[in-house]
Amino acid sequence: MTKHLLLFFGLLFSVFGFSQEFSISGNVKDVNNLPIAYANVVLVATDDNTPINGTTTNESGNFQLENIVLGTYLLKISFLGFTEFTKEVKVVKNININTITLEENLEELEGVTVVAKRPTVTRLVDRLVFNIENSTLSNSNALDVLKHTPGVIVSDNSISVKMSVPVIYINDRRVHLSMSEVQQLLEGTSATNINSIEVITNPPAKYEAEGGAVLNIVTNKNLIPGYNGSVFGNYKQGSEFPKYSFGTSHFFKTKKLNAYFNYSISPRKDYRNIDEFVNFIENEQTVTIWETDYKRTRKSANQNINTNIEYQFDERNSLGFTTNMLISPREHSKTYVNSNTEVFDNNRALDSSFTTENRLVEETFNLAFTLDYLHKFKKEGEKLSANAHLTDYDFSNFQNVDTDYLFPNGSLIRKNRFQTFTSKRIKLHAGQVDYELPLANSGMFQTGAKISVIHSENILTQYGYENGERFEDVQNSDTFLYDEHNYAAYSSYAKDWNKWSLKLGLRAELTDVESSSVSTNSDFNNNYIKFFPTFHVMHNVDENNEIYFNYNRRIFRPRYGQLNPFKFFMNDNTYITGDPNLKPQIDDNFTLGYTLNNAYTFELYYRYENNPAIEILFQDNDENLLMLINTNIDRSISYGLDFTTYKQLTKCWSIYALSSVFHYDNQFYALESNNALQNIDSWSFYGHLINYFSLLKDKSLTADLSLMYISPIANGASKISNRFGFDINLRKTFWENRASMSVGVADIFNTQNFNETTKYLNQDIFLQSRLENRLFTIGFNYKFGNYKLKNGHKEIDSNERDRLNGVNK
Repeated sequence: MTKHLLLFFGLLFSVFGFSQEFSISGNVKDVNNLPIAYANVVLVATDDNTPINGTTTNESGNFQLENIVLGTYLLKISFLGFTEFTKEVKVVKNININTITLEENLEELEGVTVVAKRPTVTRLVDRLVFNIENSTLSNSNALDVLKHTPGVIVSDNSISVKMSVPVIYINDRRVHLSMSEVQQLLEGTSATNINSIEVITNPPAKYEAEGGAVLNIVTNKNLIPGYNGSVFGNYKQGSEFPKYSFGTSHFFKTKKLNAYFNYSISPRKDYRNIDEFVNFIENEQTVTIWETDYKRTRKSANQNINTNIEYQFDERNSLGFTTNMLISPREHSKTYVNSNTEVFDNNRALDSSFTTENRLVEETFNLAFTLDYLHKFKKEGEKLSANAHLTDYDFSNFQNVDTDYLFPNGSLIRKNRFQTFTSKRIKLHAGQVDYELPLANSGMFQTGAKISVIHSENILTQYGYENGERFEDVQNSDTFLYDEHNYAAYSSYAKDWNKWSLKLGLRAELTDVESSSVSTNSDFNNNYIKFFPTFHVMHNVDENNEIYFNYNRRIFRPRYGQLNPFKFFMNDNTYITGDPNLKPQIDDNFTLGYTLNNAYTFELYYRYENNPAIEILFQDNDENLLMLINTNIDRSISYGLDFTTYKQLTKCWSIYALSSVFHYDNQFYALESNNALQNIDSWSFYGHLINYFSLLKDKSLTADLSLMYISPIANGASKISNRFGFDINLRKTFWENRASMSVGVADIFNTQNFNETTKYLNQDIFLQSRLENRLFTIGFNYKFGNYKLKNGHKEIDSNERDRLNGVNK
């Protein structure tokens, strides 16, 4: 292990990397060449004047804005009694504006009033930024925002970007949750305090190599001193049950302290109906046909608590504490599944039937804590940051399953009952250090290292019944222990020229895994070193033409649930099982892009996935069982052409359009067909068109109309039918933007339901799924406290010293 570590860190620092953050500095004086202290310096978006960053000048009139990503902005400098200074700045490197002279003006500046606006889209070299602050989406939850985010597909409990599962970050901090738990978190997180969603299709070396694209949710920070807060809520009515979400957010800022607290709860019921048709085959002939009608009702009331506290000791040192908690109490987390299965012979004559009642109770406590430290050196842009992270995940469930087997005439053949108790306890400890050093001529060096330690204990105990007496089913009970140590380090280098930008980096990760099954007394060990290069280059041919190329390598380590070797029975005939010998999936991603007139973007992409680990539904034709097996398939290849555009058609109407034509090819081993190598592939199309309307003279009424279409696609060993969605949302602001209300309908025509077909060799399964996709929604938000940007005063008091100081640092 020591030799591996020495080799790992020796190779790591042989390359350089990049950062996309720059600074703007300058000095503000009056016409008499005297410095103007505590003038407001604000960087805003060019299209809608949304504040991006801000500070105030010091006693010498100097200012500096840091952590600014590539883009074009408006720099606004104002002070009471002076005419506002406005300058467009294109940030591709660190900028020093030198001296800025403000001219006297006897008229006072008006306050900044933010009105409801349309979401905006900004494309950078490695990411797409979807800005939704104060838009019609602000009264939704975070998951609804993702459904409207260009390039992101949210469907049937999954989130994907370019047909790959993304990793979720909040303010550049990874959320250590499974995809289903991520969706629970996002459903309970109000969009009120979300500034933007960053879709990073080719993550740079700084990000963990784990996962596909990165979805980074950027939340607002308190821009002004004092206190402000909000209360929010929304109501959704589906075809069966209502769903609620409400909560509150609070901001508090002083000269040194910046604090944020958010709490939300989402009581709801969700209904799903699945019709399942299985043809059991023997000697290439159908011998038995099963038709099952599943009706599932899931009750939940997830609670989310998010806190962020930042304390600035001085101009160079600050400390931050962040916590994200997801709590699902047992009394509100229940699932009821009723199913009826009819068994036919090959002549469609009813042979028998059975009905099953499954009652499931769950409880989840997912607590995450992060401590951050930041030190800024005297050299502009040079900084060192460190953080320590702890995730404590505690999950348990209990299910009771009763099945009645019946003759064709409905009389009872027999009864069967079993119960299952499972628990999962995961502890994750991680520490990370990052260092950034600006170099001459717009260069940037960045390096860092991370260590993470994971311990997981999974217990499954199954009970059967005989003559009314409960007994432990030892064959289907087990304890699975899993320990993982991961050592990661990266270096990167960035360089900007007049028309060229180069960004390259290398990340190396050493992983050591030890796991064991107690019941079988089996041990599973694996350790490996993997290298993850990243390469980004962009060329501005002229003002209207831009070309870029990206390459990176990513890894998907098996989820803990995929590794559990025991069988979890959902009923007498269906179970889920994992494999502790699953290999990590390695992806190679290539993207070639072209942007015309800063509005039309074309992207060719190619992705090769080696050893993908997925869950595949297999049928056992001998035992008449359905098995959801987590297994490595041989490989997956996808490639396609994406087109995106944002277009302002009129003063009050703009559109965003995304279309993708892609080919997906899965090659897998048919485990129930003598491990024959099979291919499932298809050409597919995905299209998303969003119309944004700004109505009324003050644009306080906005409307969004969204259309989405997905043609049939290949998914593992199956094919999914086409889906279409049409949503409409309206939002109106009141009382100088203190309050807002939104109404809308999701999936107006109820066309997002789908079918899934698995048909090859001796496998023949058809699923028809119907969910509550069509929802009537209504949301509200009310702000209180010191919630608007205000004017400066010529008197230098403590409040003005704090205004906009340290925003987004």
